[in-house]
Amino acid sequence: MTDTPRIYSVKELTRYIKMKLEGDRLLGDVWIRGEISNFTHHSSGHMYFTIKDKDSRIKCIMFASHNQRLPFRPREGTKVIARGSISVYERDGNYQFYCTAMQPDGLGSLYLAYEQLKARLEAEGLFAESRKRPLPRYPAVVGVVTSPTGAAVRDIITTLQRRYPAAAILVYPAVVQGPGAAPSIVKGIEAMNRHGRADVLIVGRGGGSLEELWAFNEETVARAIAASDIPVISAVGHETDFTIADFAADRRAATPTAAAELAAPHVGELGQSLQRLEQRLGAAMDRALDSRRQRLLRARRSPYFVHPRRYLLDQSQRLDRLTQRLEDHARRLPERSGQRLERLERRLQGQSPSSRAALAGRDLRQLDERLAKAVRGIVKDARQRTASSVLQLDALSPLKVMARGYSLVYEQSNDKLVRSVKDLELGDLVQVRFPDGRAECQVWAIKEGEQE
Repeated sequence: MTDTPRIYSVKELTRYIKMKLEGDRLLGDVWIRGEISNFTHHSSGHMYFTIKDKDSRIKCIMFASHNQRLPFRPREGTKVIARGSISVYERDGNYQFYCTAMQPDGLGSLYLAYEQLKARLEAEGLFAESRKRPLPRYPAVVGVVTSPTGAAVRDIITTLQRRYPAAAILVYPAVVQGPGAAPSIVKGIEAMNRHGRADVLIVGRGGGSLEELWAFNEETVARAIAASDIPVISAVGHETDFTIADFAADRRAATPTAAAELAAPHVGELGQSLQRLEQRLGAAMDRALDSRRQRLLRARRSPYFVHPRRYLLDQSQRLDRLTQRLEDHARRLPERSGQRLERLERRLQGQSPSSRAALAGRDLRQLDERLAKAVRGIVKDARQRTASSVLQLDALSPLKVMARGYSLVYEQSNDKLVRSVKDLELGDLVQVRFPDGRAECQVWAIKEGEQE
């Protein structure tokens, strides 16, 4: 009877494969080289991509906690060398590369990383001219962070001792090439700032290839230079070499020798400058003495010194005139003060309540008189107009007309004025009114059109 084979679930089998892969020493920490494709930088910060060569490809993931330290931004087609481990993503059953570190592979990729970091730091303002500090003119101590065995440190020391032997030189030995170079340089800059003895700091090395100078293109070195309290001169490579450290430093020197020349003045040039200053000082003193000598000669020829008594007499006469003016002013002062006091008293009296009340009463009486006169004039005019109107009405009165021989005829029945013979009929009773009475009559005949 055969044994029944054990049947595994897909999950169990996938987990077993995962344990085998993660337990392999080679696959637990491995470096691979290839070209990036299908690159995606997720909103979570994780990077998903594929690394391929001409024969094969592998899916990769780089978590945000690891890719934040990348010195460049990966793109499609970038050739890289990546470090990480191989494991299985259980949900899909696919094995993939979990990347923990990555660097460009080749000069093209290094230049890309250089340009990306330079653009990012420049956007932050790390290279702004407003951040640059002036170098001290006469440093007492010059600090140097470089390799203790390279040609750069010898060139710097030789140049400083030749140009400015008064300055002390403090060298911090640092690794300037290879994987540990950047942390070593950063440590040296921080140590120099911590001790605080140096007045100016030279950071650099001699020439080399792009890979050999790459430590000075690291972000940590650039930020350490920018954060330094001591002014920094960057001296990396030859005249044509430019690194990120050059842009972050307060001054860039084409070579280490040029950095030493920037850090300290030339003692010979200082001597010549002092000689020129001494000559200028001597000439200025000669001019000042000559000017004062001329002033002294003019003063000695001045009439005030040649004939001092005449000057004193002139001043005495002037004093007499001033004394006389003072006495005249003192005599006139009480009179002017009295006049001014009288003017003020008159003004004060004019502003007193009794004076103002008297003036107001006088104005009121004048107004009362003007009002009474105006009323009398108005009454007189009204009387004249009334008399004229009465005369006119009287002239137009029917009684006046009747007094001249006229009379009025009214119908006796309704006391209506008869204006025409057409209003009468034979036998009508009428009333004839005269100025001194009336008569009742009867119409016996009517004749129209007769005026006699």
